[in-house]
Amino acid sequence: MVETDDSESTWRGTTGQRRTWQISCGDVVDRDRQLTVKVVQGQVVLVGPPGETAVLSHDQLVQLRAALREAADQAER
Repeated sequence: MVETDDSESTWRGTTGQRRTWQISCGDVVDRDRQLTVKVVQGQVVLVGPPGETAVLSHDQLVQLRAALREAADQAER
């Protein structure tokens, strides 16, 4: 997962004011794609690859779960 508001690419721990997370994934033919999780006006927005199906490995799913949890916490503030 890439934190887009900072140059570090970590996904662990509390994020403070982070508003966007990017999680690497693949598509059905194994091309590299990204899922984006955003907090917009107190709502969590999940943006998938345009016109694609996102395929996540176990590690990528763990990262998505962490991003969604952190985004939900941000949205509640």
